[in-house]
Amino acid sequence: MDIPRIFNITESAHRIHNPFTPENLAILGSALRLESGTRVLDLGSGSGEMLCTWARDHGIIGTGIDMSQLFTEQAKLRAVELGVVDQVRFIHGDAAGYVTDEKVGVATCVGATWIAGGVAGTIELLARSLRPGGIILIGEPYWRQLPPTEDVAKGCFANSVSDFLMLPELIASFGHLGYDVVEMVLADQDGWDRYEAAKWLTMRRWLEANPDDELANDVRARLNSEPERYAAYTREYMGWGVFALMLR
Repeated sequence: MDIPRIFNITESAHRIHNPFTPENLAILGSALRLESGTRVLDLGSGSGEMLCTWARDHGIIGTGIDMSQLFTEQAKLRAVELGVVDQVRFIHGDAAGYVTDEKVGVATCVGATWIAGGVAGTIELLARSLRPGGIILIGEPYWRQLPPTEDVAKGCFANSVSDFLMLPELIASFGHLGYDVVEMVLADQDGWDRYEAAKWLTMRRWLEANPDDELANDVRARLNSEPERYAAYTREYMGWGVFALMLR
């Protein structure tokens, strides 16, 4: 079980696999008013930066599930580095359908709502692990400005303009599902730069070390096209944020 290898290559040097900076993660943790001992479940936990830093800074107890074997191993190493191995555990596995035996105070899926077929399904899945009065965190893209054509939307790696909502509509959609939005932290263009542009040096270094790899041509094509595509489309049109929800 693993994610497509191309993502393990392009994001191998990332600690955060979303357009969030370390400062964004710190702001989010503080905004949630996390108490020491709070249990946190993270579906699609990547390289574990959120759980590890929140364990260090707020004393949370965390469990992360991720399909990438590489990212899961990186998360375990990060826990050692930050001295929180007794507070967090990382499981290499499929987060789809994962429910904890012990209810948690915060249940999160930050940037991987595809695991349950979209936002609504992911919220329903997370709610099964949540204690009464707990908080759900959803990380999701939205349109900063509406693409004028379907081709522009596809330049942002969307299938259609209808794939994403504008921010007010996304926030309203949580209410339609019966949840109050009680906090949010939004990425900015600097966060997008750190997420996307950091891939380019990783790809270049990987190509230098692996010129004969079966994915070398694919990686080279991405490095040739991604900087211009990103600057023209994703950076201008895509927003991203983490939204804290509580059941009404």
